[in-house]
Amino acid sequence: MKTSSTWLGLATIALLGFQTQAVAQAGHQVTYNGEVGRIINENCVVCHREGGIGPMQLGSYDQVRPWAPLIQLRVANKEMPPYAYDHGIGIQELQGDWRLQQEDIDTIVAWVNQGSVLGDPDITVPGPELNDPSEWNFVDQFGQPDLIIASVPIDIPADGNDLWHKHYVATSVTKERCIKAVQVKPRGDAKAVVHHANSSVEFLNEDGEYERYGQLTEYAMGKWGEIVPEGVCRTLPANSRVFWDIHMFPGGIGAMAPGTVIKDNVVEIGMWFHDEDFQARTSPFKQDLRLYQLRDGYESGHLIVPPNGYTMTQGFHSFDHPVRIDSFQPHGHLRMNAASLEIFYPATGRTEQISQISNWSAVWHHSHLYQPDVAPLLPTGAVLVIKQWYDNTAGNPNNPDPDQWVVGGSRTGDEMSHAWIAVTHLDDEGYEKLVAERKANEERSLAGND
Repeated sequence: MKTSSTWLGLATIALLGFQTQAVAQAGHQVTYNGEVGRIINENCVVCHREGGIGPMQLGSYDQVRPWAPLIQLRVANKEMPPYAYDHGIGIQELQGDWRLQQEDIDTIVAWVNQGSVLGDPDITVPGPELNDPSEWNFVDQFGQPDLIIASVPIDIPADGNDLWHKHYVATSVTKERCIKAVQVKPRGDAKAVVHHANSSVEFLNEDGEYERYGQLTEYAMGKWGEIVPEGVCRTLPANSRVFWDIHMFPGGIGAMAPGTVIKDNVVEIGMWFHDEDFQARTSPFKQDLRLYQLRDGYESGHLIVPPNGYTMTQGFHSFDHPVRIDSFQPHGHLRMNAASLEIFYPATGRTEQISQISNWSAVWHHSHLYQPDVAPLLPTGAVLVIKQWYDNTAGNPNNPDPDQWVVGGSRTGDEMSHAWIAVTHLDDEGYEKLVAERKANEERSLAGND
């Protein structure tokens, strides 16, 4: 029996096939050397290359051609590139957005429908400019990290139950710094076995004792990293230490799971800092990253999803001051399949949808970074409404066993119900200034279109 998602995928392909047949009938021959190679090189080869995390290499026509029907299927269903964020719902202006434009999707579908031809053999498709797969993701923007904090090495077996490794590592920072960007990167094959790596910060207080400061960052499988908006400070305190909480799954998860013992597994945090006088020069607003829970008690064993069934969780949060929502990253495990973020405004009774992720995957946790000029501005008292959906049926391709009762917990086979959200905390004056700037930009844009 075909599931609704399967029918939707088939319908999508049929519709795109019909649309692109018109292109072919008009006499336009789509070729690899003409258009398709460029699209694949710019969007796919970063993962699908030697040493990359993709399961096959797609750097040439000979490598792409055998996989053409599968590429068409994944692209038409918007499963590849792996960035599950719905088109046409809420904010669409994102930093680090991997989604293909619809015209590129149509081109690939048409190419496969026409026979996946090479085209003029004398034309050479320009290759992509790529960093080493082990390189930091933000090196082109910011150079090498200013500080790297590595976890204590640990061996991970080829199979067995979930593992956790918790320990402290000093930062060697003697002066408070403002973080510009941060990335967590498991080394080598650890990418497929590190389920998550949370890092929090503790600092020495006046009594000479370590006191919790807050979350430094969060990593879950597939996450690219975080960029802090301009004029904002995510603080790393002086004389601090990092508490690592690393969750590992022996053997690995997903297509790239090695299924072997990994010796001396290490996870690293790379941080890029503003200049030391950044705070004195700009008086920036503070940003923090927090876990926003959707359901009380879910991690203490409460039931989440019945066998062969579905459920939905939701949570609410408001602030006693104005804020800007800078990023949204829903979190769950193998049964979670969708999430959304909304804002309710009590003064007007209006609810605004901000983000929708309808094909969420546990192997690609994306922190959706809103462009700063469109990131949601919340007046005091506005309410975040966070929703997540779970599918414990055989129709969920990620589900290991639909006959199990799924409870809340930290194991990979359990479920979680929370979202990681980066928030810039404003005062009334800062909020009104940002609102006025956006209104002025909108008026200039409208005037330019006259």
